[in-house]
Amino acid sequence: MPTAKITPSAAGLSATIKHLSCLSSTRTLLTTSTRFTRPGFGKGARSLAVTMSSKPSDPLEVCAKASPTKPNKLGDCPFTQRVLITLEEKSLPYDLKLVDLGNKPEWFLKISPEGKVPLIKLDEKWIPDSDVITQALEEKFPEPPLATPPEKASVGSKIFSTFIGFLKSKDPSDGTEQALLDELTAVNDYLKENGPFINGDKVSAADFSLGPKLYHLEIALGHYKKWSVPDSLPYLKAYMKAIFSMDSFIKTRAQTEDVIEGWRPKVMG
Repeated sequence: MPTAKITPSAAGLSATIKHLSCLSSTRTLLTTSTRFTRPGFGKGARSLAVTMSSKPSDPLEVCAKASPTKPNKLGDCPFTQRVLITLEEKSLPYDLKLVDLGNKPEWFLKISPEGKVPLIKLDEKWIPDSDVITQALEEKFPEPPLATPPEKASVGSKIFSTFIGFLKSKDPSDGTEQALLDELTAVNDYLKENGPFINGDKVSAADFSLGPKLYHLEIALGHYKKWSVPDSLPYLKAYMKAIFSMDSFIKTRAQTEDVIEGWRPKVMG
């Protein structure tokens, strides 16, 4: 299997070192166990316990989609990028295992019966679902804190589904374009009053979720529909530019050609 050991960016590492230097030298870091419950990966609910730590002793293993166009390159999954940005921003080293989702290997299906990515190994357990993974990372490695306040966490949450609806649409008058514009406008208005990021002046988990989706939106709609976010939404456009220029985003983003190929079945289907 193709693997790549990743070292977080120097900027992220520097920020972590500065934060740790503010702690009292006499403070003893204790490991604690935290348990949270979230709707499960399939049926019912699943309870997950993680042990709080300052840094993993070994790189964290992460399964991600491989590029369908170039060998040994990261593929086009916005949910995986969300996880990788989180790892980068927390300066956590990781070992990336690239998976050909068109020809899933047996070892992968053993740890992910549904054959989905992203997948991360924490406390000797393989955990799927980017929502659960990012929450587990926040619980286990709380510094620097990246959680978005609950009242802000859902900002932009309907953009992805409306983007897909418009991308798949064959009827210009079916309302899907307007539905997307409505959601984008709502985020633009929110950022005007509360920005530049979802949680104000600092990036947080909600930005790491929304940013990759907007990246896919920009590439896919630009290619298949010759459509772009209108200039009448300046706060959203400035937000996209800021997120897309982050070191952690650039390091973990998919190649443009992979995003285009990844959405082709939706458009042609």
